[in-house]
Formats: sequence, C-alpha cells, structure tokens
Amino acid sequence: MARKNWRDLDESDVRVRPGKGSRPRSKRRPSHADATSAMVIAVDRGRWTCAVDDDPRHQVTAMRARELGRTPVVVGDQVRLVGDTSGDPGTLARIVRVEDRTSLLRRTADDTDPYERVVVANAEQLLIVTALADPPPRTGFIDRCLVASYAGGLQPILCLTKADLAGADDLLSRYADLDVPSVVTRHDEEPRQLAETVHGKVSALVGHSGVGKSTLVNRLVPDASLATGEVSAIGKGRHTSVAAVALPLPGGGWVVDTPGVRSFGLAHVTADDIVASFDEFAEAAEECPPGCGHLGPPEDPDCVLDDVEDKRRLPSLRRLLASRAGLEV
Repeated sequence: MARKNWRDLDESDVRVRPGKGSRPRSKRRPSHADATSAMVIAVDRGRWTCAVDDDPRHQVTAMRARELGRTPVVVGDQVRLVGDTSGDPGTLARIVRVEDRTSLLRRTADDTDPYERVVVANAEQLLIVTALADPPPRTGFIDRCLVASYAGGLQPILCLTKADLAGADDLLSRYADLDVPSVVTRHDEEPRQLAETVHGKVSALVGHSGVGKSTLVNRLVPDASLATGEVSAIGKGRHTSVAAVALPLPGGGWVVDTPGVRSFGLAHVTADDIVASFDEFAEAAEECPPGCGHLGPPEDPDCVLDDVEDKRRLPSLRRLLASRAGLEV
C-alpha cells in the first residue's frame, strides 16, 4: 500500500489520543455516610493522630484523603474517618472530611507576615500563661493573645504562674475593665483552681517559653511526661514544646499544649474583628468611616466610639487595637 503524503491527510486520517487533562471528571464525591467521627490530637509529618469519638483510649493514625486536596487539618479539628479505624499497629485510616470549626486560634510570625499559622481549632477557651516573675510578665504579649482570642471566638483566661515569687494584683488590675477571668498558680501548690477551670472543656494553653506552661500541663495530666525547661540566665526560656498536642484530662476534657512562642503576629486580624467582640461598641463601629482603626484622635479623628454612652471598656479596647496595629501602649 502506497504511503500517503502528509499533504493528502485530513482529520479522518488522524487518530488523536486525548490527554489526561481532557478526560471528563465527575464532580460527584462519595458521601462517606458510614465515616467515623474523631478528633485530631496530634500532627506529625503528614500523619494525623485521631481520637475516635473523642475517646483517648482509641487512637488512630490517619492520612489526608486525596479528595481533600490541601485542606488544612490541625489539632482540635473534628474529622470523619474511613478505612481501618481499629488503631492496630501498622494500620492507616483516611480523613475524608473536616467538620465546620467553632473557633480558630491563629497567629502569624509577625505583623507583616502574610502566612497564617493555625495553632488549634475548636478550643473553647485560651489560657494565656504568664509568669509573674522569672521571666517577668510581658503585657504586650498578653494583649496580642487577647486580640487573637477575641478574633478567633475563644474565651480568654489569664493564667498567672509563679505567684510564690511575685504578687498578681498589679497585673490583674490592668485587665480589670475587660472582665477577663483569671487563675493564679504557685509552684509549691497544686493547681486546683486551674483544674476546675479546664474540667470538661477543650482548653488551649499559650505562653512564652519558661513561664511554666508545660509544668502546669504535667500537673493537670500526670501521664503527659512533657519535657520542662529551666529559664536561661538571660531571662528567656528554652522551647520545650515543639508541636501542638491535645492531652486528655483525667476527669474529662482536653488541654492543648502549644509550642512556646516569642511573638504573636496579628497580620490576619482587623480592627473590626476586635471591636465585634465588644457588644457595647460593635453597632456604633458600623457608623465609622471606611478604614477606621477605631483608635480615636489623632489616628482616627472621626471614630464614633467616643459617642457610645458606656465607655468604661473603651481605653482597654483601644489598648488592644493599638497593640494589633503595632503601636506603643
């Protein structure tokens, strides 16, 4: 048979093999109606440890299903699992769904960093652990944690440690107008009030290294066996927690120990996010001009928060807003 010249060929003579990108794909996804509910309690190099039905005795190692793509899955997330959920050594389940979150604690490395770091999901309260001495308290850090807590939907609680070294009255007075609950602990006493505060709840702990955070966790969860570190000679603690982990409380509930941090960036938080947590100012803030930072004169001369009748918490609110904006307070 004579070979055709390419000039004599038409589309009927050419067979085109479709590429992978042209293959029709269904948008339908399996419903996984029989998936098992679980809570993520640890994350390590692409593997998630999950407590099935929030039962710490039934832990399963899981991977993220391909259908989730790059959906973030963090400690505290409520997820649905399929596959082998026995928890036996060598088994691996798949996370096929992440449930809607009720709260989200986030931070950035600094105020210019566009990359958000999700610390924990679905925590009910945030314990801001601060030493009263050795190292001395840093109110700027506390303010920023309060901002992140309000913006993320968590109840903030001041947890002041080392009360055997210094008094707590001066620091507590700074936050009296905000009505932030507080717990004070001593090294030479068991943290009974703290145990009552976290009982039956999901509580995240955040604080600088060296403030005694991991020591508290060890007292609350005797089996935690977390490393604790001594404060260095220059007054800065060494990091003893390297990743967030949820630990079950003996009487019910969870504590999430987070890595010690030296800064708490708020690039992801807007001024309106903070004001929304203050009921007496939220409605009035809607009448402020666009872009108002609600700081008042001279930064925001047309801010209407000064016209609100109940202004008792306004100075505290503006201190938090100034901290978010990176201004000296």
